Amino acid sequence: MVHFFLKISLSLIKMKNLTLLITTLIFIILCTIIMFLLEPDTFESVLNTFYFVMTTFSTVGYGDYSPVTIAGKLFAIFMYLFGIGLLGVVIGKIVDGFTIFRRKREEGKLSYTNENHVIIIGWGKKTDYAVKEILDSDPRVEVVIIDNLPHAPMDVSNNRIHYIQGDPTEEETYKKANIDKARAVIVFSDDTLQDGSLKDAKTLLVAITVERLAPDVHTTVEVMTEKHILNFSHVKVDEFILSQETISSLAVRSALYKGVSKVYSQLISRQHGEDLYKISKKANWVTYNDAFQKLLSNGATLIADRDQLNINRRLQESIPDEAVLYIICNKETYQTLIEK
Repeated sequence: MVHFFLKISLSLIKMKNLTLLITTLIFIILCTIIMFLLEPDTFESVLNTFYFVMTTFSTVGYGDYSPVTIAGKLFAIFMYLFGIGLLGVVIGKIVDGFTIFRRKREEGKLSYTNENHVIIIGWGKKTDYAVKEILDSDPRVEVVIIDNLPHAPMDVSNNRIHYIQGDPTEEETYKKANIDKARAVIVFSDDTLQDGSLKDAKTLLVAITVERLAPDVHTTVEVMTEKHILNFSHVKVDEFILSQETISSLAVRSALYKGVSKVYSQLISRQHGEDLYKISKKANWVTYNDAFQKLLSNGATLIADRDQLNINRRLQESIPDEAVLYIICNKETYQTLIEK
């Protein structure tokens, strides 16, 4: 008898999940119908019978309903022997499914299916800071990190962070990251390489792959040396960040103009102080002066149209329809402006 039940249990465990689920549902329905037919006066309705079957299978057994006939009691014993085991296997399979899902998510083996996300390629301290900055800047955007690490470098229990494990030069990796539906891609140089030329060479290879697969997605690339930007000329990268030159320039300006580094920090970080925001042109803004004065009255300062920082010398010019305006203000002021 023990061997018989052991054999059945092993057969249930080896069943495919869908087959096991269907078998369980059929078994519950049959038990409900049979028990109701055996004792219609005891249970009064099919719903009450179903309630009794489920409390029996789950070993809760409140005792508010119980069979009184010999046939009903014998069938209840049958349900004890088979139903509890069957439901236990199903619950175990469900728990295992969640465990496998979590492990695959932590190992970066699950594909990302949402849209309008930001993909960051290459893990390092810069990536860690960039992810936190993105999440703080826009509460709706999600981040996908691509790297070869065996486990996610950040806590993926945060549903806004997703990890893809894979080679950033292979097409399959980007398909898993749903790159063609992405909002932007950021490529950081590989910090595991010591030579700047090798870093830029690998970045170039990654950028070529990204642009081939998603030419319409905005791409920002970190380049270690300015002269290497020419090597990217045939790749349609949208923006370059000169890592070494930027740090050196900031250090020099900080030495010449004490305290200027704090100004830079505020402009490039959402964590504190005044920040840089993009704002759309309003219908009643004809000239830059119209926009400048209106924004100023609301506590914001207009500083640029796209990459043109000479707004203060062009106040009387008309604002083109394709204008991309940038302002400096705090978060509260920006929220007020976009809500108007």
